[in-house]
Amino acid sequence: MNLRTTGIVSLCISAMPVLMLAQTDEIQVYDGEIAPPGIFNLMIHNNFTPKGRTLPDYPGAIIANHSYQVTAEFAYGVTPWLEQGLYLPVTSPYSENHGSTINGFKIRELFTRPNAQAHTFIYAVNFEFSVNRHYWESRTITSEIRPIVGLHLHPWDLIYNPIVDTDYTGGLGNLQYNPSGRVAWNFNDRWALAAEEYDSFGPLHGFLPLSRQFHEVWATTDYSGTRFFGLSVEAGVGYGLTAASDKWTLKLMLSRNLNVHPWRP
Repeated sequence: MNLRTTGIVSLCISAMPVLMLAQTDEIQVYDGEIAPPGIFNLMIHNNFTPKGRTLPDYPGAIIANHSYQVTAEFAYGVTPWLEQGLYLPVTSPYSENHGSTINGFKIRELFTRPNAQAHTFIYAVNFEFSVNRHYWESRTITSEIRPIVGLHLHPWDLIYNPIVDTDYTGGLGNLQYNPSGRVAWNFNDRWALAAEEYDSFGPLHGFLPLSRQFHEVWATTDYSGTRFFGLSVEAGVGYGLTAASDKWTLKLMLSRNLNVHPWRP
């Protein structure tokens, strides 16, 4: 192992305790890219809220302030247009009011345009089914529908996820609108710098007042490649724009294809 590789790996490992001390299992804009058929992928999501909401969202909920969350996301490429995912475990190693907790698990199915990364226009849809502990979500069973649309304009990427969430109460009007978006500049095929936004407007039958909506803007950087043990890395910092948002949040995502040689192109 050369010194440069050792340094990069050491930096990632040393940064994790800082970033690994948020109350969502993943902070990510989906771009429709999936694992190739027959390939397993593991992504570790690390979210830390150094300054966030100090009151629970509902009685008994985990308090976001100072919380840390880590989730293991397993994915398998079933076909060129389908990826199967499993989030297990979803955990909060630390929160101010609950300490260390196991929060639940979820499964997902991602249907996408084959070889989405090679096309100018991308489209996909992701379905998720979650089983939650009460301190993580107010309802035991929840789901997400995440349409994915975007443009690869080389070097720009424009991606939008108009997400709706449901807890299976209140009919279609009670679907929660929680979109996210991303504008990225690709320096080359390995490195990118991006601006992201994550929002929660409330139910479709009537959005919440702005002061009660969740809006965060993010600056992120991405590395995708095979040089460093096959690891891809995304790191970022988010800033809340409203009173109902967390003021500062950090994320670190580490992913790798598990059944591919780490140095193979």
